[in-house]
Amino acid sequence: MDGMPAPDRPPGLTPPVAHPFIYEINTWAWLESLSVEENKPIDLGSVPPRHWDEIAGLGFDSVWLMGVWRRSAAGIAIALANPALRSDFQAALPDWRAEDVVGSPYCIRDYVADDRLGGPAGLAAAREALAARGLRLILDFVPNHVAPDHPWTTGTPGLFVSGTTADRDRDPTSFIEVGGRVLANGRDPYFPAWPDVVQLNAFDPALRSAAVETLRSIADQCDGVRCDMAMLVMNDVFARTWGARVGPAPSAEYWPTVITAVRESHPGFVFLAEAYWDLEWSLMQQGFDYCYDKRLYDRLLRGSAEEVRLHLLAEPTYQNALVRFVENHDEPRAAAAFGGGRTQAAAVAALTQTGARLIHHGQLLGRRVRLPVFLGRFPAEPADDELAAFYRRLLAVVADPTLRAGHWQLCERAGWPGDNTFENLVAWSWNGATRWLIVVNLSDAPATGRVSAPWPDLRGHRWQLTDPTRDMRFDRAGDDLADGLFVRLDAWQWHLLRLDPLPEGADHG
Repeated sequence: MDGMPAPDRPPGLTPPVAHPFIYEINTWAWLESLSVEENKPIDLGSVPPRHWDEIAGLGFDSVWLMGVWRRSAAGIAIALANPALRSDFQAALPDWRAEDVVGSPYCIRDYVADDRLGGPAGLAAAREALAARGLRLILDFVPNHVAPDHPWTTGTPGLFVSGTTADRDRDPTSFIEVGGRVLANGRDPYFPAWPDVVQLNAFDPALRSAAVETLRSIADQCDGVRCDMAMLVMNDVFARTWGARVGPAPSAEYWPTVITAVRESHPGFVFLAEAYWDLEWSLMQQGFDYCYDKRLYDRLLRGSAEEVRLHLLAEPTYQNALVRFVENHDEPRAAAAFGGGRTQAAAVAALTQTGARLIHHGQLLGRRVRLPVFLGRFPAEPADDELAAFYRRLLAVVADPTLRAGHWQLCERAGWPGDNTFENLVAWSWNGATRWLIVVNLSDAPATGRVSAPWPDLRGHRWQLTDPTRDMRFDRAGDDLADGLFVRLDAWQWHLLRLDPLPEGADHG
């Protein structure tokens, strides 16, 4: 995220931090809820300042306004006719109506802010409001596909993967006729095609040039992009998906070509990749600042503590460029997926790692219903007061500048003969203006072990260990901390400890 600021960046933003916190907002549904709360229509240009203040007060570094671009009427019609999607709508929003189906934010008709969200002027006002509060703005870019009614489908159809009438007749779920031409529906190599989008040809030089111009336009309006399914346009993935239909792969990869060109005019512009299939490192090498850490999410949800620990042994360069999360709009709500106290342990484990950290709109209130992205209205759902209080305490801790710009390190842990429960403990530390030692029991049973703090200069002094998330304080000798702090944690519990030196000679009880 380092680099000279883009010339069109709003003034007042401080230099970016190495380990930012990003807040993902479902823009359409959020504005709908604000409209109900304010009892009048609210768009991006008329959000009352107190709502921006509230977001800034939570301590985020960036806001991802998910889904600001023009939605597709063609995509809405396709969604309304799809029985599986209608079933999803009913499950998430039992009183849904046709007007609640506003279209997928990833079925983009044009990269212009949707008029119903305030249009370009509203988006500019939102960016200015965020920048005035020290927050950067992230928007979406979808490299793989666009809506059937995007201007390119009729104006420059050569940018797409084409088919024939025979293809359409044989496989109408994978091909669509647009403006008298048959185009392929968007897809990835492992699943059926998406019926509401058409496939761009990532091998076409003209498409890459058009992507550069699109991204430059986006970069005029924000500080970074989250790139949807970024691995789909990598040469080997794209060739495996489309084969002879797109011909041989070009010598250059898509992302280095595009990212380099965009940064010539917008240095410091941030590229964040939604990435799967263990392609994160390859995408980082191709220019991405950050990539989703789906592996950590999966291991927190379904794996063991040891699997989490092994994942955290990766090289710092790699770890520092990962995006950690326990939910986003593509995943189930964390409160539903993890359940009970495990939700809190997973949140501590994910949100105190190195790299970027992502929090999803509604997560902080313990929402349990995952809203399909096609819908523009949230269901009525009570907040989980206990979970909301936990997140307030956690956010107060991670607001510490050390967890934004300090040094992260995995810590050693050990046990005693005959007791291997220490293997369920995972521990790490942060060092900067403050020091933090974090230990999490990622199991459903008590765990006991010794955790070694990685700072030899602790020796010979006494330290107060304070966990603001659990209102706990301990007084410990520095030698014990360096040699191995005794830790006993119940199932899905943690210590999030700030180390403060105690005055020499003081009565420590």
